[in-house]
Amino acid sequence: MTATTATTVANLRDLGGTPLSGGRTVRPGLVLRSGQLDRLDLDADPAVAALGIRTVLDFRTDTERVDHPDRLPAGARLLIADVLADKMNADGAGGACGAGGARGADAGPGKIPAAQLKDLLSDPVVAEEHLGGGKVQALYAGVYRSLVSSGSAQAAYLQLLTELADPQAGPLLFHCTAGKDRTGWGATVVLSLLGADDETLMSEYLSVNPAVRIAFAPMIEGFTAAGGDPDLALALIGVYPSYLKAALDEVNTRYGSMEKYVREGLGVRDETVEALRARLIA
Repeated sequence: MTATTATTVANLRDLGGTPLSGGRTVRPGLVLRSGQLDRLDLDADPAVAALGIRTVLDFRTDTERVDHPDRLPAGARLLIADVLADKMNADGAGGACGAGGARGADAGPGKIPAAQLKDLLSDPVVAEEHLGGGKVQALYAGVYRSLVSSGSAQAAYLQLLTELADPQAGPLLFHCTAGKDRTGWGATVVLSLLGADDETLMSEYLSVNPAVRIAFAPMIEGFTAAGGDPDLALALIGVYPSYLKAALDEVNTRYGSMEKYVREGLGVRDETVEALRARLIA
């Protein structure tokens, strides 16, 4: 559960070292999370090169990947698992997750306009109209529930767990755009399955906030300088306990436990769970 020093990859974290039940930990160097890899430069980032990443699992939408294609480490294979595909099709525009912004996702009584995050924060009046009064929190609650219930999300997280259980996958990095929502839920599922307690899950989930706020500092400063509510900006670009709790509540409502969600919702086989634990638990 440590951040890796990286200058060309945002929010890069090794889940290795995360404490688990019984005094165990996650084995380091095998499962990593981050934001998009569009600026990856291994010559400038020797620490990242040393990780030996062999598999990259990209949770982003088609539009996100086209706009900011990943740069892969030499020899690494790229797997695509669009978490939001079903939500985008249902909304007719897109979902709100990571720096990709909020496209047409449900937001309380109205709908977010088809705009990127930077556009939403460029006009405080528009932002307050569409995101103020608790609407941004309602937006993210809906998105997080869909991370549990939608078919595309379930297929994506099934792929994540299946790949992590395979020794041939090597060190695996999974990511979305900002590395906080789709990626944050993926990390929660993995760590919960390995035996992390609720406090550890929330701590890891919230750990990305400092890096996210640094990455978007100019945007937040411009928004507040124009009269925008800084709390609204932070609610949009950061992660909050209520967001993760919405997904966890969806798991409990639909399945009763994370174990049943993994097996019944995602369709992960018992032998895959056993292999994943044997590989990742130190």
